[in-house]
Amino acid sequence: MTALTLAKAESLAVAALAEGRRLGLAPLTIVVLDAGGHVVTAKREDGAGILRYEIAYGKAWGALGMGFGTRELAQRAATSPAFVAAISAASGGRIVPSPGGVLVRANGATIGAVGISGDTGPQDEACALAGIAAAGFDAATGVPEASA
Repeated sequence: MTALTLAKAESLAVAALAEGRRLGLAPLTIVVLDAGGHVVTAKREDGAGILRYEIAYGKAWGALGMGFGTRELAQRAATSPAFVAAISAASGGRIVPSPGGVLVRANGATIGAVGISGDTGPQDEACALAGIAAAGFDAATGVPEASA
């Protein structure tokens, strides 16, 4: 199985942040977790809000914990708020149901997750997808038509 090494996680994060600059987004924070939920790398752009790390971590951790990206989790929150409230309680509030948490896959296996916070959820997710692709991995947002 391919591992999400520090070097690959760093290249993913740098590419995701570069996409944010290319798009002219608000300052971003990115957290990259391995398959066990451990932080491999985290980066916070100058000017990013002080809560952005926790939100980015919650997006990545929620994607790993649920086995699908947070775009799908956000959709489920809209239709089944009791379900999302229950998993929020079960996780100690660590899950953030907003787009921007994306699974990192290699050879069909989940090897980690990326969470980004700073702009709108869809823009955060676009940066995550760009970073994952630049690092040579596949992405899973949870919504088939949005996965790359």
